[in-house]
Amino acid sequence: MRALGLMSGTSLDGVSAALVELTPRESGYLIEIVRFQTISFEPEFRARLLDEIVAPHQPSPAALAQTDRELGLRFAAVALEVSQDRRPDFVANHGLTVFHDGLAHRTMQLGDPYLIRDAVEASVIFDFRRADCAAGGQGAPLVPFVDTLLFASANVDTICLNLGGIANLTIIPRGATPQGVSAWDCGPGNVLIDAFVRLRTRGREQFDKGGMHAIAGRVDRTLLSRLLKNPYFATAPPKSTGRERFGAALLGRYARSLAKLSLEDGCATFAALSVEAIALSIERWGPAEARVIVSGGGVHNKSLLAGIAVRLGRGYVVRPSEDAGIDAGAKEALAFAILGYETLRGRAAGMPAVTGARHAAVLGAIAPFELAALLAKVERELAEPLAELEDDSA
Repeated sequence: MRALGLMSGTSLDGVSAALVELTPRESGYLIEIVRFQTISFEPEFRARLLDEIVAPHQPSPAALAQTDRELGLRFAAVALEVSQDRRPDFVANHGLTVFHDGLAHRTMQLGDPYLIRDAVEASVIFDFRRADCAAGGQGAPLVPFVDTLLFASANVDTICLNLGGIANLTIIPRGATPQGVSAWDCGPGNVLIDAFVRLRTRGREQFDKGGMHAIAGRVDRTLLSRLLKNPYFATAPPKSTGRERFGAALLGRYARSLAKLSLEDGCATFAALSVEAIALSIERWGPAEARVIVSGGGVHNKSLLAGIAVRLGRGYVVRPSEDAGIDAGAKEALAFAILGYETLRGRAAGMPAVTGARHAAVLGAIAPFELAALLAKVERELAEPLAELEDDSA
């Protein structure tokens, strides 16, 4: 099955697209990433998202509808560019989160799926989070289901760390079934670093490229201590968070302290906050030693990656997901392609132990295009591994 996964994360970098070949095998998949690309939003559009649309802003219904359409057009354009002459059997579109309040079971992702469907001429699976919210869950994180399929090991405890705008963890004990996996958002990843860079450079820079500002700076330990008193860090999982708590508005609450810091020292301090939030989460609720597989845009921030390795110590082997065969930037787009296949096969990918839901939910809605033929292909693919097993035993 050829699938196209689309994703726009909390960092609002743009649209990431992964064209993948998925072959179901037992409870998992054989995976081949055919193409992967991230196409940036135009600076003016990204600025409007940040300044008018995403939390803590409260845009009008008209503004949300317009943004939904504009994002749909951009997702569709990226889908066509990445697919080229290899049309996918289906598209799985996470969309862009403009609001998320897990405790209140409220979440909203935008990116008109019907514009994507009509452009690509393929069914689109979308709106992955609300089914879990309807079941009493927080609607996040959802990628741990895929982390378990990709990285579970019989021999070693595994921690999957995604360093996006928000940092999240999946804890996979050695030999664990999906019911034994835990996961949660542990706090800010890049989001506060990005916001501080934009603020201090007046928009000339959008992020700390390579972590070079942070590497050149010194951590303000007093401010770091104050930031770590945020009650979210001590809250036990299941939990999820976003810009509502750790967005640019947080900078305003510490404006006096931040005004005293250079660009480099501010980046160093917020990088240290992300590192400490991750380490505290692992120390409180994770294994005493493990391999740590890191993905997301934060992999390229040398300050974050080195800081995590040093802070966790010798019991943890910290490596980018490329070392485990998965492109660090492509993993989330790949994850939603897999979750889309789970939707088509009617298999529940919600994880109550992770989100707090009352039951495991089948995730996602479908904007159909020749859906009967697509579902027939799913049925054939699911039957083929069984046929192969029967042939082998004959």
